[in-house]
Amino acid sequence: MNPRRNNIRTLSLTELETFFHSIGAEKFRARQVYEWLWKKAARSFDQMTNISVETRAKLSESFTLDSITLNTTQKSEDGTIKMSFRLFDGHIIEGVLIPSGTRMTACISSQVGCNLACKFCATGMIRYIRNLNFDEIFDQVAIIAETARHEYNLPLSHIVYMGMGEPMLNYQNVLKSAERISAPDGLAMSPQRITVSTVGVAPMIRQLGNDKVKFHLALSLHSAINEKRNQIVPYNLRNSLGDLIEAVKYFHQQTRTRITLEYVMLKGFNDTMEDAKALAEFCKNFPVKINLIQYNPVENVPYEDSGLERTEAFKAFLEKKNLVVNIRRSRGKDIDAACGQLANKILKQNQENK
Repeated sequence: MNPRRNNIRTLSLTELETFFHSIGAEKFRARQVYEWLWKKAARSFDQMTNISVETRAKLSESFTLDSITLNTTQKSEDGTIKMSFRLFDGHIIEGVLIPSGTRMTACISSQVGCNLACKFCATGMIRYIRNLNFDEIFDQVAIIAETARHEYNLPLSHIVYMGMGEPMLNYQNVLKSAERISAPDGLAMSPQRITVSTVGVAPMIRQLGNDKVKFHLALSLHSAINEKRNQIVPYNLRNSLGDLIEAVKYFHQQTRTRITLEYVMLKGFNDTMEDAKALAEFCKNFPVKINLIQYNPVENVPYEDSGLERTEAFKAFLEKKNLVVNIRRSRGKDIDAACGQLANKILKQNQENK
């Protein structure tokens, strides 16, 4: 059995130069290929049109280009576009383009499946298969950016790592993908336009502080009461709210960036005034802004959305505590593209095939 060729996107520019030297080609060809890979986001060697056919054949013989391909596209009544992507090994992931005026946001995945099993999330109901490689994460952004230009004639403006998977359990690939997305010789997007969301992996939040990352951090909190959070976010049993507070404090000390708290509103569970008081107390530890998120239905899950009246009352209480609070309306609910719904259709298909 022949060994698998190396993925060319794992090579640095220097390593590419060494390769071209080894085949007797001009050194500048390495920079051309590197530009095709990262600035132009080429997903095949055949796209590299200023490289000779012979050289492209040599690249194809020597390396793989493990790019992802667009599998399906669905467009919501509100303009949200959900895409499924097929990976080089056949697995499927999902990403979303969320338009809002001139703001174009890509919601991208970091893992195939998820093993955290949050009780209100469709992705948590499908098994974890593997981490995404950094270039697979990069490809999602490139394809969604192309879709934004094609559908809305606008550039991609923001990126959120809030799709399938837990980014902090794929730490190195997430950081490397963010570097390639924001690098001048990559997609050149500002890291200030990138947000990475975590359910709260305390050691890796501290590591983000040590690495002094330039992107923003969002914490999927959903309850500031340990006993309640344990029920809906099982990972809280390993990383309690006390652990999170200390980790996020450290992250803020190192980066001086404000943290975003994501809070899904669940009727009768985490939307009482007791919950609001606990959240306000939690927010005393570091500067935050709070996103109250409308809950989106997932089959066989016993939760309901709090509704606008209860959400507005919750928001009003927090604002009296001088907190910055936004209510995030559902986008793409009709195509299972809303928050917590990614992989809903994959889950249904898996159930039907059993």
